[in-house]
Amino acid sequence: MYWYKLTPLDILMLRDAKPFSPQERAWAGSIFPPNGHAIAGALRGLLGEKKDFNIVGPFLCYENKGNTLYLPRPLGFVKSTPLVPLAWETASHLHNVVLRDQTQPCPLVKPVNLLTEDEEDDFVKGDGSEAKFRQYLPYSVVKTYLQTGKIEKDHWQVISGSHEDQPWTIETRSHNAIEEGTRQVKDADGYFVENAIRLHAGWSLAIGIDENIDTPTSLRLGGEGHRTILQRCDELGEQWASLQQQSQANFARGGKAIAYLVTPGTFERKDKSQGTERAICRAYPWEWKLAHTINGNQTPGSLVSVATEKLVPINCRFREKAEASKSIPAPQVFATPPGTLYYLNQPQLLFQDNEQTKVNTWRKLGYSEFLWINYKQEGNNHD
Repeated sequence: MYWYKLTPLDILMLRDAKPFSPQERAWAGSIFPPNGHAIAGALRGLLGEKKDFNIVGPFLCYENKGNTLYLPRPLGFVKSTPLVPLAWETASHLHNVVLRDQTQPCPLVKPVNLLTEDEEDDFVKGDGSEAKFRQYLPYSVVKTYLQTGKIEKDHWQVISGSHEDQPWTIETRSHNAIEEGTRQVKDADGYFVENAIRLHAGWSLAIGIDENIDTPTSLRLGGEGHRTILQRCDELGEQWASLQQQSQANFARGGKAIAYLVTPGTFERKDKSQGTERAICRAYPWEWKLAHTINGNQTPGSLVSVATEKLVPINCRFREKAEASKSIPAPQVFATPPGTLYYLNQPQLLFQDNEQTKVNTWRKLGYSEFLWINYKQEGNNHD
């Protein structure tokens, strides 16, 4: 794999998966970071050929006395406090009071040994204001998380001036069309608004691909012809390789584990139960069965719980075989957001990791990338 950073020369227009035209919807949103389809399309435009890629990322990169890889924060934390499945926290008093749906993943709770800590005191400044929490974690913090299963409280704190809580700003831009011969906006198709993304100084996108490209060069990314500078950056590859090595060692060890999703996860399957075939997406892989069962006919799996947020809509396109320049929108896929944590009694691979399957295409585009952490219960390093 060859690693590159993409530094925008201007704003980026990366529209969301909702169909858009001025006469139907007067607001066009943007999703950032871009998904694997957008990256692959930009690379094909650069190379001038329809080519399949193996992509890792995209992630973020911050340049400050060197280039540092940044990954989305794990979602299984409340501020700096980690959450654990109730099934794993056997001493919790909540076992006696919580009523839960047994068909769903186990609830997450605060560890018993942390119940006396005051979350409101996390990073309170001397003037009484609250400090900001990192929404993207640097390579060093992620590496320590993989090694120890912990993120120290001070590792959540944003370094002043780094914008680690929000590496980009959203610029809202309106577009008007004037009626010919007047100074009035057209009644039809005359007005719409769209959001644009502007990265803060020092921030870039980071990707790994199986294609050696002569750099630096410019790359069109997203709509409106906006361009980025594509530049080779081997140190990002070295950081990712180090994370992968630790992750694979954790996976091989077995036992209770946390799967840390670092790119959007695409988990869908075809369903025919309603008489017509349809694709259904959900927050965790369909092949990962829940560890708890509700009747004797079920076989328990490894998945105990999930920490996630709202799904990310992804829209790609179907190209015509006869004329590659023409395409139509494909059905939307709702991906699990990066940063999602999965708590398993044993590590488990994905069905889409199998290169012989059709759904392996998602993995080649960078989706559903996991890093594995061995779960270590407080006071017991062997659990």
